[in-house]
Amino acid sequence: MTGTLFCFGLGFSARVLAARLHAQGWGVIGTSRSLEKAADLAAQGYDSHVFDGTASLSDSSVLAPATHMLISVPADDEADAVLRWHGAHIAKLPNLKWLGYLSTTGVYGDRNGDWVDETTPIAPNQARSKRRAEAEAAWLKLCRDHAVPVHVFRLAGIYGPGRNQLEGVKRGTAHRIIKPGQVFCRIHVEDIASVLEASMARPDVGVVYNVADDEPAPPQDVVTYAAQLLNLPVPPEIPFDQAQLSPMAASFYGDNRRVRNDRIKRELGVTLKYPTYREGLKALLPTVSG
Repeated sequence: MTGTLFCFGLGFSARVLAARLHAQGWGVIGTSRSLEKAADLAAQGYDSHVFDGTASLSDSSVLAPATHMLISVPADDEADAVLRWHGAHIAKLPNLKWLGYLSTTGVYGDRNGDWVDETTPIAPNQARSKRRAEAEAAWLKLCRDHAVPVHVFRLAGIYGPGRNQLEGVKRGTAHRIIKPGQVFCRIHVEDIASVLEASMARPDVGVVYNVADDEPAPPQDVVTYAAQLLNLPVPPEIPFDQAQLSPMAASFYGDNRRVRNDRIKRELGVTLKYPTYREGLKALLPTVSG
């Protein structure tokens, strides 16, 4: 299977999928927020355009070749900039077979460490997660009203090359913050691409997928393992109420849940390459800077 992928927001996660498909002979069209970043994408062989959410693409006809589309831009104060500027254009695309919207498991809100799956009613309690929930609903409405082949992917915390706890430990910026009972869910960026590829091969319009690995884990355990891999001292424990976190960092500790990933395995046949943070960090060890 080949086609043309249009990525709104060709960033950290989307680039992995784009690179895989490009290597298979797909056309890739993508957007960045600035001319400089768009030039970087063009240097990689992609047809690149600027879209920063404050205005439409300069020429909406660039959407026309898309057989598949990935929406990877963050929600904003009005829910979703892509829908705002280009929802009507997307609804009329003649060749679109699949559209993926990258959301967040944050839409489930705080569950006091309990498990959630795709049937769990969403209850976002962070402003950014509420915007994501609104964007999800808007995309699914477009699906119902105009038969746009929308699929929603709720991503856990993303890590990968250059963006992981190994880097933090190496820089000396990682902390072992202790909040009893707290766990976070994660997903390696390569496994995100695998899930998206599997969905593209097996479209199921209107379906929501959780994208998380097999082991929700206390954040301090991940830092400890990263330090051990690097043969560096394990950072000392800091009680949460003494951590002096920024408001953004502290807000992540306001949600505590375990995310089930059975649907991506059962319905898409996905086998995670990195089922826990241990496999993921071990594979990333050679990429650590310095």
